[in-house]
Amino acid sequence: MQPTIQSKLPNVGTTIFTVMSQLAVEHGAVNLGQGFPDFPMSEALTGLVSKAMQDGNNQYVHMNGYPALRVALAEKAAALYKSIINAETDITITPGGTYAIYTALTTVLQPGDEVIVFEPAYDCYIPTIELNGAVAVTIALEYPNYSIPWDIVRSKITKHTRMIMINSPHNPTGAVLSEADMKELSAIVADTNIIILSDEVYEHLIFDGIEHQSIFKYPELFNRSFVCFSFGKTYHCTGWKLGYCIAPAMLMKEFRKVHQFNCFTCDTPKQIALATYLSNQEAYLTLGSFMQQKRDFFRNLMKNTPFTCIPSHGSYFECYSYAGFSNETDKALAIRLTKEYGIATIPVSAFYQNGEDNKVLRFCFAKKEATLEKAVLQLQKL
Repeated sequence: MQPTIQSKLPNVGTTIFTVMSQLAVEHGAVNLGQGFPDFPMSEALTGLVSKAMQDGNNQYVHMNGYPALRVALAEKAAALYKSIINAETDITITPGGTYAIYTALTTVLQPGDEVIVFEPAYDCYIPTIELNGAVAVTIALEYPNYSIPWDIVRSKITKHTRMIMINSPHNPTGAVLSEADMKELSAIVADTNIIILSDEVYEHLIFDGIEHQSIFKYPELFNRSFVCFSFGKTYHCTGWKLGYCIAPAMLMKEFRKVHQFNCFTCDTPKQIALATYLSNQEAYLTLGSFMQQKRDFFRNLMKNTPFTCIPSHGSYFECYSYAGFSNETDKALAIRLTKEYGIATIPVSAFYQNGEDNKVLRFCFAKKEATLEKAVLQLQKL
């Protein structure tokens, strides 16, 4: 007899990113769905990785991460946000930002706990909450600006609320939290036992002269927070799957208990390379203007299509409404664009637990100009 198991995620199938990327391959479509660059990363950084390997740095590194890399990250946080981070106790290197999020949630959550999640939400949030026996309390961001309705947040706080998750710059919409948002959050969690998880993987991909409101700028919030980051998004190497989490020592101590029995440690040569490369501040300080040029280039091209822009202020993505020319579901249109026009996108309804459909598609503009031109040329045929 073949054994059976009871699924821990009975309502979860293959992610929309995998589905649309596979469809893109099948139809030879330009993939503006999944968030990865199609241009090369820094040769200086890949050269440092090669050197680290050739120098024999190919064995396990410390469980918490290469010490010099953690020191460099603490110095970076101090320079950017005036935040005092202890490299020894507060930072753990992880195999990607998603892993950091998973581990932070698993560290904290107990069965029956409630986690406030803003939708549309990155697809790993709710499954991880449910895997831990907790309950996702979803709140829809206000369309079309995708702002947080703080009055509703207050109404959703209960004695079971254990965590609030925030993400800025936001995936999938490119919305960015303001100083006023951070003060609202601070007021809500004051004198509570609520933990914050701040997903800041796009911290340097922020546009229009807006200042990133990192948790680090608000000590009263950081004292109760896990903050998650991605090297892949910063250095155009998403396939490296390398990130990190920063939290106060008391929280990080528990995070590391979970971490040590999961991946234990991360890629050694890449950590050694990054420890050196982080001294090149221009590589991340100029990233926002570099990516804004791509956003603006894509946005200008899209003016010649029937889509309506919903402005992005950060991330790899910009969302566009098609309500003015089609009544199709967003998933149906995304599939049709892939099959008939050779353009893969992501339907934003996939980021809602209830599949809310505002007739919006997400486009990734972190591509070469030629790629964007090729894609939009097809969209102009609609």
